[in-house]
Amino acid sequence: MTAGDPTELSATQMLSGFAGGSLTPSSLLEACLKRISATNTRINALTAFDAERAVTEAARSTLRWRAGAPCGRLDGLPIGVKDLQDTQGLLTTSGSRRLRNHVPQADIPMVARLRAQGAIVLAKTNVPELGAGGNTRNPVWGATGNPFDPNLIAGGSSGGSAAALAADMVPLCTGSDTGGSLRLPASLCGIVGYRPSVDVGAHPTRPLGWSAISVLGPMARNLEDLILMLSASHGFDAGDPLSAPGDPARFDGLVTRSLSQLCLGVSEDFGGAPVDPEIRETFRKRVQAVAPHVAECREIDLNLGDMDRVFDILRAESFVAAFGKSVDEAPDDFGDHIHANVRLAREFTLEDRAWAHVEQTRILRAFNSRMAGLDAILLPTVPVTPFPWTQSHASVIDGQDMDIYYRWLALTYRGSLTGGPAITVPAGRDPYGMPFGLQLLGPVRGDEGLLSAARSIEALFARSPETARPRPDLDNLSRPEPGLRSIVTHPPGGQGCGQTAVLTAV
Repeated sequence: MTAGDPTELSATQMLSGFAGGSLTPSSLLEACLKRISATNTRINALTAFDAERAVTEAARSTLRWRAGAPCGRLDGLPIGVKDLQDTQGLLTTSGSRRLRNHVPQADIPMVARLRAQGAIVLAKTNVPELGAGGNTRNPVWGATGNPFDPNLIAGGSSGGSAAALAADMVPLCTGSDTGGSLRLPASLCGIVGYRPSVDVGAHPTRPLGWSAISVLGPMARNLEDLILMLSASHGFDAGDPLSAPGDPARFDGLVTRSLSQLCLGVSEDFGGAPVDPEIRETFRKRVQAVAPHVAECREIDLNLGDMDRVFDILRAESFVAAFGKSVDEAPDDFGDHIHANVRLAREFTLEDRAWAHVEQTRILRAFNSRMAGLDAILLPTVPVTPFPWTQSHASVIDGQDMDIYYRWLALTYRGSLTGGPAITVPAGRDPYGMPFGLQLLGPVRGDEGLLSAARSIEALFARSPETARPRPDLDNLSRPEPGLRSIVTHPPGGQGCGQTAVLTAV
């Protein structure tokens, strides 16, 4: 890394630089583009670019800051937007062959809110095909490598966002989460990913408007930046019946709770999900680092019900609603993961669906009873260290075979079933030298309390090199191993389509 490189500043430090005149949006954007040019060919985190428009917007933002009149709380900050989310005038493929030429006419509401606060949409971030899976690779853009080792996965489905943040390409990124897509890549790349309660961020593009399984959320390098982004993007939209009108200043001025006041629960495996012994031991060490500083830290039984089958049904329901007809019309346009979800959905009956919704309600009520008197429950985020991106998913964990490609995500998707908030914060490295993330769960609509607890734990971890957020060595970022190669491709598309490096097996 270059000394004094502004891309390494936090988002809040960048804004302070704008206000004080030591940094301008134009010079920051120039530094980000330089960092992207040097790094993106190694990890393939960013896909389509809107650089020309970004340069124009940065120049306008620079003039506003010089006049002392920024247009919003994010004015001049370049951001990455997950490629599942529509961006006006910028190629949005969802990693799908069917959408290789899709240039939306409008932003989704979350992106529109971020733009209204002055954020500059610089690029799209890579995803698995149609967001299916915890490994970010697709037939349009290829695979994303981890900034700590490009031969390993960055996670998914917000893997491009997490990798771009860890590599200091942009200070903020959007994400989304059904079974852990904000939290899993955050853990594997050493950044912060937040799944808010279902009412916080409007998601009017959700195919099943009354289903709480999928949410949108922010990703950043630290809690302060994440809360800033959340403050700029949360809110109600009539197209999302689960979003709720609320105080626009809801997340402003959050007070960090004293560690000595926190009451925490602990679960090593979320009710029996398989976890590799090395990851389990790392988690225990992080709990040991926290326990002496808090009011209470006790084990919690999170065997809440038949969580896996409930998730299978709810996930399959959403996939068949979104893609079932298209899969029938053009099966060759979709990969194995999409077919697996649609096929699974068609094996379920209406009685199965009714059971799943009843069981999900029971799971929520059981979770509420476990949360009583607690500020958060601590868990590991990922059950394994990152594996090669050439491998679709973790197929065996601690001797247990995974029966479907997403089963290895149980530590995160089980938490999705409550509809409440969950966050992953960086917590040092695992025994293999890769990032390790600590997951915190909170009660439904307890977002402010969970964020406050997470800030306290983040501050504690920052005091020790063993638990502080790890940083990749970008100056010595390895190239893909022999047998893999990095190529430059120009997928067809409308305006804003930029070049990218695509990791591909040879």
